[in-house]
Amino acid sequence: MTATAESLTRREGSSRRVLFLLSLTELLAMSLWFTGTAVLPQISAMWHSGLALGSWLTIAVQIGFSLGAITFALFNIPDVFSPIKVLVFSAFAAAAANAGFVLLVVHPPAAILLRGLTGFFLAGVYPVGMKIIAGWFQRGRGLALGIMIGALTVGSAVPHAVNSLGGVGWRGVVLLGSAMAVLGGLIVAVAVREGPYAMPQSRLDIKQVLELGRNRRLRLANFGYLGHMWELYSMWGWIAVILAQSSGWAKSQYETVAALAIAIGAVGCVWAGRSSDRLQDQPEAVRVSQRARVTIIAMGTSAACCVVAALVFRQIEILVPLALVWGIAVIADSAQFSTIISEVSDKSYVGTALTCQVALGFLLTAFAIRATAAIASHAGWPWALASMAIGPLLGIWAMTGLVGTRPANT
Repeated sequence: MTATAESLTRREGSSRRVLFLLSLTELLAMSLWFTGTAVLPQISAMWHSGLALGSWLTIAVQIGFSLGAITFALFNIPDVFSPIKVLVFSAFAAAAANAGFVLLVVHPPAAILLRGLTGFFLAGVYPVGMKIIAGWFQRGRGLALGIMIGALTVGSAVPHAVNSLGGVGWRGVVLLGSAMAVLGGLIVAVAVREGPYAMPQSRLDIKQVLELGRNRRLRLANFGYLGHMWELYSMWGWIAVILAQSSGWAKSQYETVAALAIAIGAVGCVWAGRSSDRLQDQPEAVRVSQRARVTIIAMGTSAACCVVAALVFRQIEILVPLALVWGIAVIADSAQFSTIISEVSDKSYVGTALTCQVALGFLLTAFAIRATAAIASHAGWPWALASMAIGPLLGIWAMTGLVGTRPANT
């Protein structure tokens, strides 16, 4: 074996190791996302409140994440500072804010604020992790990001899974999330470094945020991502409530199915990653076009699931398998939007571009989650389910503009 071949083999081994470690970190840290949602029934009973106030436990995370992502992007934090240090600090800070939620839960405004802070610091975990992975993979980047977001998907299901076991108090569910996030931060601090394709640290350039509007392909990818996000967190945020309303099951039953419906999305992430990388040796415009096609297939499937779920809402024996198909499709395309962003943005500011993307997406989800709850309250869950299809349909419209596009920023 030549020295070049040996070097390539070592690099591939290192990239797979980093992918495993970062995926594990995302699974552990992002479990913080739905700790408030998973214990919503217990907290709502404690607050003597209904869906309107309790929904803020989820909405606050979305808004906090958006504000954090805007802050990180505006000051180019993932590109100016070491992404390893940014991720580790953010994981620890998110864990601390989440643990504080347990201490101040008797004060709803303070508890909601701490959930918002949890989301703020998670903005330094999710998109920064994607930047680190992009620095390790040129070939197979779509699959690598798909695997990492698949791990994030499983992590998002953990609070529901723990809550379904019974015998674990709501405080235990929340604090377990903080412990997992600390462990994730330690893994990155001890065992992860930047990859051979990572860009050197850049200078602060606030004008990079304006690139979102100037670069047509970047703009279309972001519009597609917004459509995807409108549906994704509406489904993830309310799936347990939807199943409970449809079935009348005990908590352990509907929480188990909710956890499975979220976690099974990892299958879709891997499928989409493999499919989008099928033309990875072709020119950039061809690669982007292929990834766009994959997102269109995923969003078409999930939009159909929204409509069918509305029609069979009272037939739980049909709704459960449909929820599993929906769970696979609703997250499958997520990594491919990020992969497209990493390929069409300024290579010196990939971290900023990815962070801007998620900032816009998660800001929208705060409105989507609240709008879904409002529709359900006034018109019923079937209409709320059908309304979720609006997002992926608009996303499909945007992504058709990337099928067969030229690489020029026109």
